[in-house]
Amino acid sequence: MTRLPGAEAAFVDPRKISAYLLNAAHQQNGGKARFFHDHGFNAETLAASLAQHPQRHPVAQKQANPHGRKFVVHCALTSPDGRDPCITSVWIIDASDDRPRLVTAYPRGG
Repeated sequence: MTRLPGAEAAFVDPRKISAYLLNAAHQQNGGKARFFHDHGFNAETLAASLAQHPQRHPVAQKQANPHGRKFVVHCALTSPDGRDPCITSVWIIDASDDRPRLVTAYPRGG
């Protein structure tokens, strides 16, 4: 079982949460905001749960690209409402930084 390298240092940019994942008005949001809000998340709780996601679950896919190494993690995200939905979180470790950074997250079926 492979874990995200440096998972304990995983970084979730607050702008990724507020301007994208929880922003229903974002044109490319695709319903993510509604999904996360429906599970009781606000910006603080979503960022914290996402940062812990790769510490709790193994890497399902990994791929090198010109920007660094990309990792995909699936499974339950600890949620405020206790339903803990299955999601996909995508992380990158940039070529110039060894700290994993959240790229996106979405419902596992999406």
